[in-house]
Amino acid sequence: MKLNRLLGQIISAPNFDHFSAVELRAAYITIHPDKNLIPSDARRFVYAELVKLVNNGWLRKTVSKKKEITTFIKTSLFNVSEITYSSLEECNDNSQTNSSDKPIQVSLRERLNHYKNELLISYGESYEYKKLCDDFPNLYELLQPKYNNAREQNSRLLGQIKAVEKLINESGK
Repeated sequence: MKLNRLLGQIISAPNFDHFSAVELRAAYITIHPDKNLIPSDARRFVYAELVKLVNNGWLRKTVSKKKEITTFIKTSLFNVSEITYSSLEECNDNSQTNSSDKPIQVSLRERLNHYKNELLISYGESYEYKKLCDDFPNLYELLQPKYNNAREQNSRLLGQIKAVEKLINESGK
């Protein structure tokens, strides 16, 4: 199946399951290299990709009866090894840097990828705490602080990602 590289990376993460379109869009915008990406365009694009995955049976769409929240769940047909990417996307992901800047650029990109992976994990964690709060209201007192901590972690990681991205952009000029 042909899929956008960034969306494939996000959805393929083992902890990224039972997610909403909004969560996927937020992760996509966060790790997208174009920081001038228009959120409404990203929303339409992400939703179109989700529809394609649902139509091919790779994701199952569910709507909660209680709050009518739509979530997407990976099915047994979801197969990372069958995802293909267009060659144009592959070329765009391999940005060229000066050989003298390479060690710093490589280090910064590794750090950036680490933060992005951590953010995906943290998104999954906060989503699960929220879902657990909804499913088990009697555990609210126990789960709410954990949910709040995960959300704070999301914010911290977003700040770290922005700082590293700014440094990459400034040092790449």
